[in-house]
Amino acid sequence: MFSKDALSYEPLPLPDRAEYSDAEMQEKAAAFLAHMRRRHTVRDFTGQPVPRAVIEDCIRAAGTAPSGANHQPWFFAAISDPALKARIREEAEEEERRFYAGGAGDEWIKALEPIGTNADKPHLTTAPWLIVVFAQRWGEFEDGTRYKNYYVPESVNIATGVLLTALHTAGLCSLTHTPNPMKFLNGALGRPASEKPTMIIAAGHPAEDATVPSVAKLKKPLEQICQVFE
Repeated sequence: MFSKDALSYEPLPLPDRAEYSDAEMQEKAAAFLAHMRRRHTVRDFTGQPVPRAVIEDCIRAAGTAPSGANHQPWFFAAISDPALKARIREEAEEEERRFYAGGAGDEWIKALEPIGTNADKPHLTTAPWLIVVFAQRWGEFEDGTRYKNYYVPESVNIATGVLLTALHTAGLCSLTHTPNPMKFLNGALGRPASEKPTMIIAAGHPAEDATVPSVAKLKKPLEQICQVFE
């Protein structure tokens, strides 16, 4: 991305520019809202293959996200290998069993009841792709010296949101999964200690009998998530 000796500021003319009327902006915003309202988290996938190129383009889209000092402190491991998915499922379910056996606490378990989750995670092997998101806590120059990354959680969260939107736009469903702890993913995927796994995203086509929890359709109205100051 950059070298130790090339950190100077060099402005470029804005390469892309959108020019829309107010009416066109409203139309596009409404169309995008309608598009995103069709995004659903599912746990029931088919084994229908998804081309690698589709997943790679979605990850490329995630890589366009803004980040602190433009350090782009993320890494995405895309996995379709059945044996590796099975290993991840086995280790994730081991953590989940501890979670549901009391590690999470009663309040957290109660909050999850309307979602209908448990320690079994078949989506980790059924979905054709798993994408593990890593946050890079620091980087290294070519000579091995470290440099600090900035606003790492915020940057990775933005990129992850772009990735989920890209997967939806490609016609796929996804499921965000966060076993706790997730250190086993570094070993399973050969990632360095500088990287912290933040999420496993299962991606693929929904099963014919796929369901979503009814509460997932309950979204806060605008007045509960926004205050406008004019």
